[in-house]
Amino acid sequence: MHTEFPALLGAGLILLFIFYLGYLAIKIKLPNVILYIILGIILADVLHDNELLHFASEIGIVLLFFLLGLEFNVERLGGIAKRIWPSGLLDVVLSLGVTTGIAFLFGLSPFESFLVGGIVYATSSSITAKLLDDRGRMANTETEFMLAILIFEDLVAPIVVAILFGVSSGESFTSLTFLLLVGKIIGLTALAIVLGKTVFKKFERFLDRIDDEDFKIALLIGIALSYGGLALFLGLSEVLGAFLAGMMLAEIGRIEKVEQTVFPVRDLMLPTFFIYFGTTINLGDGVPMAGLLISIVVWSIFSKVLLGIIGGPLYGLSKRASMRAGFSLCARGEFSVVIASVATGMMKVFSGLYIVIAAFIGMILFEQAPKITNKVYGKPVKKKRNLKVPGS
Repeated sequence: MHTEFPALLGAGLILLFIFYLGYLAIKIKLPNVILYIILGIILADVLHDNELLHFASEIGIVLLFFLLGLEFNVERLGGIAKRIWPSGLLDVVLSLGVTTGIAFLFGLSPFESFLVGGIVYATSSSITAKLLDDRGRMANTETEFMLAILIFEDLVAPIVVAILFGVSSGESFTSLTFLLLVGKIIGLTALAIVLGKTVFKKFERFLDRIDDEDFKIALLIGIALSYGGLALFLGLSEVLGAFLAGMMLAEIGRIEKVEQTVFPVRDLMLPTFFIYFGTTINLGDGVPMAGLLISIVVWSIFSKVLLGIIGGPLYGLSKRASMRAGFSLCARGEFSVVIASVATGMMKVFSGLYIVIAAFIGMILFEQAPKITNKVYGKPVKKKRNLKVPGS
């Protein structure tokens, strides 16, 4: 009789947990990302260093960034950059730059400080987009600005991960190492653009000739994993490689053909990434660096509010819409988890606690954003229409 716990049974139970927590998240209106991380923390002793879970989580995060890259062909990237770059750079300075400086003042090393800055930098696209839809704010004037900021952050986040991954590889990091790292990123990006403009330009017609979805899944996921693996081989992050693989295929006419094939696999695998991240957090030693944690939480909220107040008008928003946008951009989530996965030891615990706290506070501030704006600027006055009676 086998006494060892079967891996197949464990995988089945994990999938059932994922279903239950996803269903619970809908009922209690909480981001499922947070529940998955908490599950990972609870099961840390059982699942820590589980190779099967780790491999599934790698596939999930690669497919997430692959599908994200599908949204950005070269022309679209240029169009977004022209309008949002002033506010986007302000976001980089406030959320990434200043946060890195704060962490450094608390005595962290340059690498650890930049890691904290990276974790604080990106707003959660999934949480923010879901709240915009659930609360009926998709048609608001500030929504376009918010989505543009999310897109800008989505473009910067893979580069931040690539730099952190390169620095954490264990080699001594010099100016020459940095130039080599930048050269690899530029080379991998240039190759993706060339392949997208040549090999994959007529890829849509090739996909149309493939009737069997099984073969299509193998092809598309194979492309995503291969380019992600190439990035790893070059000492970069698989996240950057997967994003660039998506950019290659973004050159085809109808990306929905790719999305509808890959979406189910991503949705199955992605929760395992957040669960695996949770298993790497050890809360046995209490809250690490409590003073820094409080300072970073406060600044991360203030920086996004400031981004809205200053960056909104740069984008053409009114003061009222700009403040609403700022208070609605405070939630952190999936990209912070990706960047935090580079951390180890107490930095991993610190990162996990920050993400959970920032996600909850961000959701509350999103809900209260219209009320806070009304308290500052007063309730908007509805314009009365002067209707003239014909003949008067």
